[in-house]
Amino acid sequence: MYLVSACLAGINCRYDGGNTENEIIKNMVKEGKAIAVCPEQLAKLPIPRVCCEIIIDDDGNKKVMSVDGEDFTEAYRQGAVKTLEICRASGINEAILQSRSPSCGYGLIYDGTFSGKRIKGEGLTAELLAKNNIKIYTEFDVDRFEKN
Repeated sequence: MYLVSACLAGINCRYDGGNTENEIIKNMVKEGKAIAVCPEQLAKLPIPRVCCEIIIDDDGNKKVMSVDGEDFTEAYRQGAVKTLEICRASGINEAILQSRSPSCGYGLIYDGTFSGKRIKGEGLTAELLAKNNIKIYTEFDVDRFEKN
């Protein structure tokens, strides 16, 4: 069983109200091989919602900030914790997450300037799951799941 970003399963939960549907991942959910989760929905953030990116403050801490300067770090942390709880309760140890997201991004995230520039890093959910020994994949790894 896998945990997957709900937007990859075709659920309209992205900040802009859309999704990033991937047919393979959508089928994994339909076939009962995956559970679709949106950390931002778990944190009770609205859909649509203001665009957020991760910044690193002067002390080296990650903060999730909106394009208009509002700090959403705590909500994103709550969503990450609830996502980890779902993994633990369901015995899930692998996740397929939406790249670049301030929650689910793994390997690359946006740089916090809202310019489209990407940097190495992880979103808050991906980071928490990885620290708890959950193997993370992104939609770019999805071909490996097509035959499973």
